[in-house]
Amino acid sequence: LQVLTLYAFSTENWQRPRKEVSALMNLFFEFLEKELHTMLDNNVRFQLIGNRDGLPDFLQNRLSHALDSTSANTGLLLNLALNYGGRDEMVRAVRRIAESVKKGDLLPENIDESLLSANTYTAGQPDPDLIIRTSGELRLSNFLIWQAAYAEFYFTEVLWPDFTKEDLYKALLEFQQRKRRMGVTTDSGSTTEATNVSHLVSKTEVTSITKTSG
Repeated sequence: LQVLTLYAFSTENWQRPRKEVSALMNLFFEFLEKELHTMLDNNVRFQLIGNRDGLPDFLQNRLSHALDSTSANTGLLLNLALNYGGRDEMVRAVRRIAESVKKGDLLPENIDESLLSANTYTAGQPDPDLIIRTSGELRLSNFLIWQAAYAEFYFTEVLWPDFTKEDLYKALLEFQQRKRRMGVTTDSGSTTEATNVSHLVSKTEVTSITKTSG
């Protein structure tokens, strides 16, 4: 496993009651404060995906500390999606590309998928192989809508706070039994066994985020 992405707080979550949002921001702060040593001990590199500018200053400072402290680590890449929305990510990527065209640094005919990918929060990372959605929900919830084009999905009724290692093993076992066509028909002979997960994604409930960090 090379990359683990946890979807903790979406751009739409700001619509929740103010007290709830405030409590969540404090929870993220506590998570970073508590789990930084665990990340350092396990060679985990921490990365934020989402609009950092929209977060409170005290949390931004803690995020900067975690990012700087783990920047040289070479093990698992842990993406924490805070103030993240897939559509918002696409808008920001298109704006950056449009600015390059406006400045004359880029020709419109040179815009392709790789360029758009290079302007996302996950630039340089592999696309997700497996997305786990807990709590019986069957929607993507505006998450990694560009990157998830050929991701495999695993849905479970288990609530995120109750999600255990055994539940993770079940998800991985089912993933390994699937055939990944990647848009190609089986007659072509290009079907691949889904034997390896390089990028795992889970839509989390933030109340349990510390549970999955180790």
